[in-house]
Amino acid sequence: MSILAKTCGTVTAAILLLIGSPAAAAEKSKTPVTQYWVSVATQNMSIPGMPQEGMSGLQGMIIGKIAGVGPKKSLLLQLNSPGALPSGPEATHDIPPGLSMGKTLPLLIPERDKPMRGGDEPERKAEKPKVRMLFYWGCSEAVRPGQPRVLDTEKMSMPQFGKAMSGRTGSGQTPPSQRSGWAYAEWPNRKDRQDVPKSSSLSGDHFIHGNYTPDIKFAVGERHDFMAPVEFTSVTGGLTDSIKFQWKKIPTAIGYFAMAIGHNEKTGETILWSSSDAQDPGYGLMSYLPPADVNRFIRDKVVMGPEVTSCSVPKGIFKDAGGAALQFIGYGDELNIAYPPKPKDPKIPHETIWAVKLRNKSTGMLPIGMDEGKAERRTKDSTQKQDEQPAKEKSPDPVKDTMNKMKGILGF
Repeated sequence: MSILAKTCGTVTAAILLLIGSPAAAAEKSKTPVTQYWVSVATQNMSIPGMPQEGMSGLQGMIIGKIAGVGPKKSLLLQLNSPGALPSGPEATHDIPPGLSMGKTLPLLIPERDKPMRGGDEPERKAEKPKVRMLFYWGCSEAVRPGQPRVLDTEKMSMPQFGKAMSGRTGSGQTPPSQRSGWAYAEWPNRKDRQDVPKSSSLSGDHFIHGNYTPDIKFAVGERHDFMAPVEFTSVTGGLTDSIKFQWKKIPTAIGYFAMAIGHNEKTGETILWSSSDAQDPGYGLMSYLPPADVNRFIRDKVVMGPEVTSCSVPKGIFKDAGGAALQFIGYGDELNIAYPPKPKDPKIPHETIWAVKLRNKSTGMLPIGMDEGKAERRTKDSTQKQDEQPAKEKSPDPVKDTMNKMKGILGF
């Protein structure tokens, strides 16, 4: 594992330890409400100049180890239903034909982990992580005044460091989970873990039924189907330059956010950049966000609006790094359905039986600072000369060269 990968893991672990996950305040109801969450995602790993399809051999193996070849779709189904489980619990999610995954997806109760026997693992004292970070922010060609902000765990208390790194987060949303007095089921599970086909569509009618849940029926339209993958259309600039990246607009995206990270092996410093115009590292933004939060963060100039299709990393911030990796997210709209619908007349008694939340995102990853623009021009200008040279004297394969650089950046 590379120093960059180890540092990223240390920073992330420290932040999660300090920040925690905000718990949603549940609205009190006379009758507990069955909750069903559908978490939808599209992921894409981009390598400039490399086709999405048809990779094989070493190239396919390396890319497959990170995120698979080309865009991938994923689905997570989670159910919480109040009450004790029957002796033979059964529940299933009947899906539309467009998903191409059969007629139904079984929802299973997870097996409880066996408790560890005392004395198997000696208790370890948590050590304060040593992290020094240079933090930059904003889409601009040059470093803005007052940057970078230096975050150093040796000069800051852990609460101070955690507060500095937490940044903005979405309003508390707690997915269904195992808890006392409630049934919990999920897919994928030990019975069915099939991959979601690339051509899958969620559009159509959905029906959840079983012996410990009320019948849940809802429909999904185009607006809440799988999002289009993140596709970068242009990336220019090397590690000493301002790096400009452009992307193809995602039709159903309601906002975008990007962050990049690199590591200086000589000094041990981590370099972090986020696309936010306001000072925000972005650790709390690289996941699902409710539309209300996305709109609020757009107004705060933290998240980019859905009309934005380009951004620039300031010049030279990664010049002393061995490489840098960009993470990108497009936020999707949410579908929220409650049954029975709330009557217009507030005098009419009303209690919700079940509620469905479908949330969506599209994420991408990209190695940056490899000077793709200049490499492309050099390749174009020298194509004729290379064709005239013997095969053994030709320049190295740019795809293989990119793969070798990727191995160094991501540590595999």
